[in-house]
Amino acid sequence: MSVSRVSAVRTALAGGIALSSVVLLSGTAFAHVSVQPQGEAAKGGYATVNIKVPNERDNASTVKLEVNFPLDHPLASVMPQPIPGWKAEVTKSKLSKPLELHGKKINEAVSKVTWTADGSKIGPGQFQQFPLSLGQLPEDADELVLKAIQTYDNKEVVRWIEEQKDGAEEPENPAPVLKLSAASTDHHGGAAPSASATTDEKAGHDDKAGDHEEAAAATSTDTTARVLGVVGILVGVAGVAFGVLAGRRRSA
Repeated sequence: MSVSRVSAVRTALAGGIALSSVVLLSGTAFAHVSVQPQGEAAKGGYATVNIKVPNERDNASTVKLEVNFPLDHPLASVMPQPIPGWKAEVTKSKLSKPLELHGKKINEAVSKVTWTADGSKIGPGQFQQFPLSLGQLPEDADELVLKAIQTYDNKEVVRWIEEQKDGAEEPENPAPVLKLSAASTDHHGGAAPSASATTDEKAGHDDKAGDHEEAAAATSTDTTARVLGVVGILVGVAGVAFGVLAGRRRSA
């Protein structure tokens, strides 16, 4: 085998190993309990989120999940969506400082939601999403840390409670974090049209106009090509006929 071929093989193997490492590391990074908003989670508004729970074990199933809510930024309303095969329990705690919501004082807030398997479970190689309706989201925070505890049917407990420190590597068991976007004029989670959205919409109309022009040009080009093709065929037939006639005259 030549030197160039050996070098190429080594390069391919190195690339394959690097790619495999990236895939494996990516799979590990995304195998944590996480919280994902459905749409927007704006400060001062309401949001629907999913607590995503993957099963990280090959020999056990997840049968319980506990999600804790911070009382320094309390939420007056936390409502779980019913999930077949799971029982949800909402726990509230007294607040040292009452909340003001819609003109009413609220002395307690949700501190924990616990899901317990009731005929279902999260098996190896599977994940489950636990939807929640949250509100009113705080206006003086950029994120909410929702510490979670995952329990398996072999009694193993994994605590997803470690907070990410600025400039540090991701902890082994990071806590789910809900990022909050800028306050919206619609406190029910909708956002007013922004200048960028208007610009994007205009760009979309311009793109559509451009698409129509390109389509028209393509149609015109296609028609021209067809006409030229027919003319070429006719010219070819005429040439063949001329050649046949010329050959007959020579024979005569």
